[in-house]
Amino acid sequence: MTAVDWREIRRHLIDRNASPTDLARFDAFAARRGFLGASGAALLAMFGGDVALKGLFGRGMIPVAMAEDEPVFEVSGKPGMIVHVKHPLSGEFAPHLLDDEVTPTERHYVRNNGSIPERAEAGDLTDWKFTIDGEVENPLSLSFEDLGQMPSVTMPLVIECAGNGRAFFDPPVRGNPWQHGAIACSAWTGVRLRDLLQRAKLKSTAKYTAHYGEDQPLGLAEQFSRGIPIDKAMEEHTLVAYAMNGKPLSALNGFPARLVVPGWVGSCSQKWLTRIWVRDRAHDSQKMTGYSYRMPKTPQTPGSRPKKSEMEVITAVKVKSMITRPTAMTKADIDKPLNIAGHAWAGDQQVSKVLISIDYGVNWQEASLKPPPNRYAWARFETTITPQRRGYHEVWARAFDDAGDAQPFRQPWNPKGYLGNVIHRVPVVVG
Repeated sequence: MTAVDWREIRRHLIDRNASPTDLARFDAFAARRGFLGASGAALLAMFGGDVALKGLFGRGMIPVAMAEDEPVFEVSGKPGMIVHVKHPLSGEFAPHLLDDEVTPTERHYVRNNGSIPERAEAGDLTDWKFTIDGEVENPLSLSFEDLGQMPSVTMPLVIECAGNGRAFFDPPVRGNPWQHGAIACSAWTGVRLRDLLQRAKLKSTAKYTAHYGEDQPLGLAEQFSRGIPIDKAMEEHTLVAYAMNGKPLSALNGFPARLVVPGWVGSCSQKWLTRIWVRDRAHDSQKMTGYSYRMPKTPQTPGSRPKKSEMEVITAVKVKSMITRPTAMTKADIDKPLNIAGHAWAGDQQVSKVLISIDYGVNWQEASLKPPPNRYAWARFETTITPQRRGYHEVWARAFDDAGDAQPFRQPWNPKGYLGNVIHRVPVVVG
C-alpha cells in the first residue's frame, strides 16, 4: 500500500473540488476514528488502499458510509415509508424495498402538495366528474362509469419525483430531502389521454394541457396545477388511470383517477384529477413559472441564484439506476459471488447498459439487462461480483442511455435540486 499521510488524502479531496460539506464529514469521521495523526495508512486500509486513493478520494469523493445519514422510518399508511413531511404527506422507500419489477401499491412513494380530498379518503364516487374543455370542439364531462366504459390499457410505467436525489446536492437546497426512493413502477390501468382528446376534438389552436385535481392548497398557495405539451399528451403511454396494480387507486395515490405521464417528472402526473383545460399557450400556473419545476438553461455555480428569465420548465427525467440488492452494509464473504440487482430508467430515452463496480469505479463490468415491457417501464439489471479483499467496499451502478448520456460521479447542482441522477453507491462489508 502506498505510504500516505492523512493530510495527503485530504489534499486529494481539496484538489479535486470536494464540497465543504464532504470535507467536514471526512474530518469528523477521521477524528472519531483517530486518523488525524501522521499516518493515513489505517484510513486507507479501511477503504481499500490504493484503489480508494485512485477511484474514490482521487475523484474528490468520500465513502458513502460517511455521507448518508440514517433515515427515520415511520408508519403512515404505507409500512416502512420514510416520511419527510407529514402535512402535506411526502415519503419514500429505501431501495431494497423497491426490488419488485412491478412496484406494489403499498411501496409507491407519496408526494402531496395539498390536503388529501375527502372523496379520496372515503372512496366516494358520488357526483364525481372529469371534464375536458378549452381549445376543443366537443367539451367532455365524464362520470367514472363513462371512463370505465372506454377502451383501456394496463402498463407498468415509471413515475419519479422531480426532486428524487435532492439529498445529494451540495450545497444543500430547500425541499424534501429525497434520497433514492421517490420512484416507482406500478401497473396502471386506464384510458389513453389521446383517446379522450380525440373524442373532444382538439382545435388547431391546442398547444398545451393544464391539469387540475380535487386536492385543496395549503395556506395562501395557489391550487396545484401542472401541464404538458399536446405532443406528450397524445403519446400512447400517457394515461388517465383509474386502477393501480389491478385495484382502484388508493387515496394516497390519486383516487378516483389521475394522470400518468411516464418518463416526465412526477408532478405532471396530476392526482385526484377533475379537469384538463386545453390551452392555446404553455400553461402558466404558479407551478409552471418562476423557479417551480424549472431549471437553469445553462450550468450554474453551486449556491448561485439565476434570474427567472434563465429558467425553463423541466420535462423528462434523466438516465438513472438504483441498486435494490444488496442492502446497505450487507455482510458479504470474500471470494464468494455477491449478487447485485436493481432497476434503470431513462426518461424519454432507452437504457442501453448498466455498469457495476465494487472497487470505486477503477474496474467495471456490464450487468445483464432485461428489456422492459414498454419504453416507459424500468429495466431490470443483474450481475455477480466476487470480492477479492476484506473490509469496506461500495457497489456502484452507472446507467447509460441510447443518446450517449450517463450518470455522473458527482451531482451537478441546480437551485431547486431537480433531476438528480448521480451514480448509486451501496456500502457493503466483506469478511
